[in-house]
Amino acid sequence: MNELLNIPKELPLVPMKGSILFPEGLSTVRISGLKEDEAAFGDENPNGLAAAVSLKKNFDLTEMEKDDFFTVGTLSFIENAEHKNGELHLKLRGVQRIKINHIEKRNKLFYAQIETLNDIDDMNVSSRESMLKGMKDLAKDIASYFEGTEAAIQQLDIILHPGPLMYNIIPYLNISRAEKQELLEISSLKDRGLKVLDYMATQKESFKLQAEIAGKMTEKASKSYRENVLREQLKVIQKELNESEDESEEGFKAKIDKSDMPEEVRKVALKELEKLEQQPPNGPETRIIQNYLELLVDLPWASEDSGEIDLKTAKTILDQQHYGLEKVKKRIIQHLAVMKLKDEKKGSILLLVGPPGTGKTSLGKSIAEALNRKYVRASLGGMRDEAEIRGHRRTYIGALPGRIIQGMKKAGTRNPVFVLDEVDKLMQSFSGDPAGALLEVLDPEQNNSFSDHYLEVPYDLSDVFFVATANTVESIPAPLLDRMEVISLSGYTNPEKFHIGQNHLIPSVLEDHGLSKEQVVIEEDALMEVIENYTREAGVRGLKRKIAQLARVVSEKVVSEESDLPIHIKKEDVDEFLDKQKVRHEQIGKMNPPGVVTGMAWTPVGGEILFVESTNMPGSGGLTITGQLGDVMKESARISLSLIRSRLSLYTSHFAFKEQDIHIHVPSGAVPKDGPSAGVTLMTSLASLITGTPVNPSLAMTGEVTLRGAVMPVGGVKEKVLAAHRAGIRKIILPAENVKDLDELPNDIREDLKVVPAVDIRDVLREALGLEVPDIERTESLRINTPESKEGTAKSAEG
Repeated sequence: MNELLNIPKELPLVPMKGSILFPEGLSTVRISGLKEDEAAFGDENPNGLAAAVSLKKNFDLTEMEKDDFFTVGTLSFIENAEHKNGELHLKLRGVQRIKINHIEKRNKLFYAQIETLNDIDDMNVSSRESMLKGMKDLAKDIASYFEGTEAAIQQLDIILHPGPLMYNIIPYLNISRAEKQELLEISSLKDRGLKVLDYMATQKESFKLQAEIAGKMTEKASKSYRENVLREQLKVIQKELNESEDESEEGFKAKIDKSDMPEEVRKVALKELEKLEQQPPNGPETRIIQNYLELLVDLPWASEDSGEIDLKTAKTILDQQHYGLEKVKKRIIQHLAVMKLKDEKKGSILLLVGPPGTGKTSLGKSIAEALNRKYVRASLGGMRDEAEIRGHRRTYIGALPGRIIQGMKKAGTRNPVFVLDEVDKLMQSFSGDPAGALLEVLDPEQNNSFSDHYLEVPYDLSDVFFVATANTVESIPAPLLDRMEVISLSGYTNPEKFHIGQNHLIPSVLEDHGLSKEQVVIEEDALMEVIENYTREAGVRGLKRKIAQLARVVSEKVVSEESDLPIHIKKEDVDEFLDKQKVRHEQIGKMNPPGVVTGMAWTPVGGEILFVESTNMPGSGGLTITGQLGDVMKESARISLSLIRSRLSLYTSHFAFKEQDIHIHVPSGAVPKDGPSAGVTLMTSLASLITGTPVNPSLAMTGEVTLRGAVMPVGGVKEKVLAAHRAGIRKIILPAENVKDLDELPNDIREDLKVVPAVDIRDVLREALGLEVPDIERTESLRINTPESKEGTAKSAEG
């Protein structure tokens, strides 16, 4: 430290750019723009002179001022000075930290007034030893990731104090200039040491991670190289043995030759094969081309003989697998007969429309079995992306062909029975319209050259027998609906459900639950109890769930050996086994007050009866409609009121419409109700209220009315009549044009019902209320000649 005693208070100031000179360190600085006579720092020989060293605040500055230096720097000695190519090269040795109190610029050089800064040793002996050991250990760990660092580590081992050790380590830390300057400015050895340890630990983890990554990359590269060599050797060996892998170029070439691709598709396949041969084994395009070629060679291209269609066998299969549905099965047999007579073996497109659980999808399976064809199914419910039908373009990562081409690949034949489930539940989104994409699939004039975005070559779908299913045709776009032949499936009657349950569902459920007829017997009355009181549906899916619930209870009893076998499930056991979860059905009452009429409604799960209730109260001629009715039923209510006022002049003269408010209500207000079939019921309810005539509770009706009094036909007659019969109705009023729909009903139900056809409201009022209403011309004459009308005419004349 003696060399510091005679250090002047003002020293030349040397700017540092990219690095910081610490005590114990060496650095070479180049100063440009000085002539030889200006480079002596006030002495002819600057060697051995002291200089102040400070970091420039802004690295990019070329012209500096005195405020551009940090105030804490390093005192250094000039060990060597040389003038080369117009630059002064100074070799500096750092000695001690200094504080710069003032800076002046004279003759292109900066001079600083300084004072020395001593490190504050604020650690005890134990702490110093711990810090010294920690720094050396970390330094050795970091040095282990580099070669040729043994000499540097030996130099660190001989240092016995944390201060000098830090000054030897800090220059090699991978930290910023600002962070190094911060370390230089810290006077506390403890604080500086902790920061250095933190930086060293971080750097060690960084080097460790980099080494692991490098090791894995090297291992992967080595493995890839090894695999490539082995793969090339395998190709040579296979060629010598006349063998080839499926994914090799030779394997694809053989498959392309064996396939019956059209010539234009074959050209595309060979072109892709040429691309594959030019790709490296693990190239980014290799697997994409292989997948595409696999699809091309796996798709069925050749037309196949569908075989002779045996109508007798087809009818037997349909009868065995589906009870009831006689009209539907007859329609399918007729379709197969047409296919048999046609010379062209083109595919067909059917649309089976009906409530859930009525066997639409299983009918598709039966058609496939009857035709002895492969069966393929694709669910379209909720689909909102056009690419699901047409596929993705191969430019996208993870591209796939559409559902249609995937189904054809799965079938492995050109003429499968392809079931498109839930075609009425297709959605639209920003990704396109899947229903629009189906237009080409389901158009017999277009699907012989179907274009899939992934396939990029035309594919012939004309031999495919498409069977689409839907719950309703309302949500199917008209262009798509126009391309399919619609076959409607109505709900099952209770006797039909009973036979289906006994002959199909019970054996299937028992098998699924590991039970046999020797272990459980479901009595006939128990099955009928489940059908009538525990299910409310048009199909049999809910019935199957209830039978499965019975089977689970029995399974528990069989396993726990609680009962003797076989276990008989009787009608009185159903309540206990099914937890009394009965379904409520509307039932007719013994007597209806005036204004209450029984109507018939269609629901997605079958038919149901509903009551229309009307009442009046003093008011100003208003009409209130409640029961969560839709716009169509509200219009029917207003039409009915207009009909009553215009056509029942003889019977309504005592009723002051302008002084009474009328309220129409349909119970079960939480259930939305709408549809064009309640006009007759609403009109009869109002007529009953206004005339004070009650309607027989065993009479139900359906139909729509027009403003001229005509009764219009409606849909869902079978379901409505079945529900009415179940509720105890024995007489129904139907639109005359709907009487023919009763042919779908079982004979026993038709014989138990009296049907009254109605052409206009006179037929309805005559049967329901015993009122004889004149025709529209006679009504108009009577209305004009009523006293009320004459009085109004007289007043008008006076005015």
